Amino acid sequence: KKALNSAPSRVVLCDRNGNRKLFLEGNNSYFGPGPTCPHFIDPATGERRKAIKQDVVDTAIVTDALPNIDFVMSLCMISDHTPELADVHEFHAMLQNTTKPIVGWTFDVFGLSDVVDMCCAVAGSLEELQRNPFIAMYSEPTTPLTHSKNALDKLLFLSGKKLPVVYTPGMILGGTAPVTIAGALAVGVADNLTGLLLSQLKREGSPFIGAAPGGPLDMKTMQHSYGAPEWSLQHAASTDIFHYLNIPIWSAAGASDSKVVDQQAALESTLQITASALSGAHLIHDVGFIDLGMTGSLDQLVMCDEIIGMVRRFINGVDVDEGRLAVDVISAVGPGGQFMGEEHTFRYFKNELWNPTLLDRQAYADWKSQGGKEMGVRIAEKVQKILNEHKPEPLSEEVVRKLDEIVERAE
Repeated sequence: KKALNSAPSRVVLCDRNGNRKLFLEGNNSYFGPGPTCPHFIDPATGERRKAIKQDVVDTAIVTDALPNIDFVMSLCMISDHTPELADVHEFHAMLQNTTKPIVGWTFDVFGLSDVVDMCCAVAGSLEELQRNPFIAMYSEPTTPLTHSKNALDKLLFLSGKKLPVVYTPGMILGGTAPVTIAGALAVGVADNLTGLLLSQLKREGSPFIGAAPGGPLDMKTMQHSYGAPEWSLQHAASTDIFHYLNIPIWSAAGASDSKVVDQQAALESTLQITASALSGAHLIHDVGFIDLGMTGSLDQLVMCDEIIGMVRRFINGVDVDEGRLAVDVISAVGPGGQFMGEEHTFRYFKNELWNPTLLDRQAYADWKSQGGKEMGVRIAEKVQKILNEHKPEPLSEEVVRKLDEIVERAE
């Protein structure tokens, strides 16, 4: 109880320039990719291959451009650099290709120290990074009820520096946790509160982000399912608990068990994004996962950006005031009239009506005349357009040199 009282009830994450962007409190929900997929769908060929550093660059660029993706994660674990430094190289790539807040991971405290040094070089100092943090770093207990040296080293390092830490288990219901959602929540909350207590003993008031997330072990395939309804239900129930505890909340959505971005991927992602947004979770990651969390996909990320926009419009509900009730306009138009030419329509339609960028609403003849492109084709074209045209705000040459020096030191 003492730790719950001393941990901040909200965490604010900034962009790279120090502007406050993500307010982890109330029912504010923010979406971003996930990390550590060993494979990636090549955006040019569509082939599944091992992830490389350029995939992190591309993920950061695409995320930087998408209006409904609020923070950046690497979406992969790279294979083309020193394996023990995949985490450091990924952060090196993300910092240079987005201004959005970054949620990162590292293997151990040594890589974490290098990552924080890079962030201090960008911010100007540790004090400035603490004042306007543009990072939150992830660590993870090993359910059930185990806390490794690496996990605790990272937790205590971040708490000591008063930087935001995510410390949540990744439970497999029926595998590393009870198969019942209630039982999994009991284990996950216990693991999480252990981390919360240690973080506050290290430094009272250090920012902590919690949850008890997980998904089911499919008893036919022995795979951990990301697309199962129980995955979303576990996250939503966890969110309820951590709202009650008044701790900023980690969650997940926008993932699929499908091996390609298809109807299954759209179905699973839509349910997850709707559930997570309605639950009021704060940092919602794993957008862009396919293949049971083993493969990252920019097509999936771009499709989910559209879904998130649609869901956000839905959960915003209906605003009712004198202007929107439009009684005077209804009276003026009268029976049998139409509202297309009314000034009221012009004033409200852009904010009242959600405008898709990928979903097709044309007449059949118009759709056919423009190539009759299916959704998958439109998504792939949008990915290529962003990669070809979007230019994230660059860092100064001096800061880039400092980042390079930190990576060389780590090597």
